[in-house]
Amino acid sequence: MSLIPSFFGGRRSNAFDPFSLDVDWKETPEAHVFKADLPGLKKEEVKVEIEDDRVLQISGERNVEKEDKNDKWHRVERSSGKFMRRFRLPENAKVDQVKASMENGVLTVTVPKEEVKKPEVKAIEIYG
Repeated sequence: MSLIPSFFGGRRSNAFDPFSLDVDWKETPEAHVFKADLPGLKKEEVKVEIEDDRVLQISGERNVEKEDKNDKWHRVERSSGKFMRRFRLPENAKVDQVKASMENGVLTVTVPKEEVKKPEVKAIEIYG
């Protein structure tokens, strides 16, 4: 993990956050879609919540593997610990219709968008 933050779109990592959750957020015409890689976690170990002020929160915990006194570790690179990411949702998000699914270690959260109301155009007759 780098101690220097990347300003060029690299991975978000933090020396003080051993389990940094990287999340992709894309907007389609119909929805905001968030994707997070969570290999090895079960859906029961992950929480997806919407707070009153339109904040999407993804959190959970990856537990450390139980150690056996007879085991000799040569390398430990997989992170464990708690993780949490928060995203302020735009005004057009339908927060009461959020759906989340987890498949093959990838969490997908879909937040539908309100339809953009087209302005009503009224023709004005020109006299003279």
